[in-house]
Amino acid sequence: MTALSSLWLPILVSSVFVFVASSLIHMLLPWHKGDYRKVPDQDRVMEALRPFGIAPGDYMLPRCSNMQEMRSPEYLDKLKKGPVAILTVMPNGMMSMARSMTLWFLYLVVVAVFAAYVAGRALPVGARYLSVFRFVGATAFIGYSVALWQMSIWYRRAWSTTFKATFDGLIFALLTAGTFGWLWPR
Repeated sequence: MTALSSLWLPILVSSVFVFVASSLIHMLLPWHKGDYRKVPDQDRVMEALRPFGIAPGDYMLPRCSNMQEMRSPEYLDKLKKGPVAILTVMPNGMMSMARSMTLWFLYLVVVAVFAAYVAGRALPVGARYLSVFRFVGATAFIGYSVALWQMSIWYRRAWSTTFKATFDGLIFALLTAGTFGWLWPR
């Protein structure tokens, strides 16, 4: 067993490496540019929604209030006519990149802490590089990628978007695993 307190260096260094890699992937590589399609006639759609003053949050339409309403002819007709949508409304104005980047970095640290915890419980100080790589890599991959799949399963997010994000997660997991293998206490 290796104490979590002795793994702060690989936790922080791997978080920095993944932060830089994710920035490069999203700024330099084109594979995420098509993740979100443009709504046809977006100006008219935005103008139509604007008067409702929809507060930031997640919405579903049509949305029923209970199971009984879900079986009603009116609700079934709404489903049939459409559109059926899940909508995330964000605050108006420019998105704060500082806030998002800070939260992203904290998330990377949290994934690294869980990977460190699992590997630290399973491996001693001085463990072999490949043993560390295996435990940290599997745990980090789960943290970075597997939870994304439910968005395609339940909310119809394009599988292509999920697969690209899963591939990103694999890259992040390999960087995390390599960093831990390199900096594992001897």
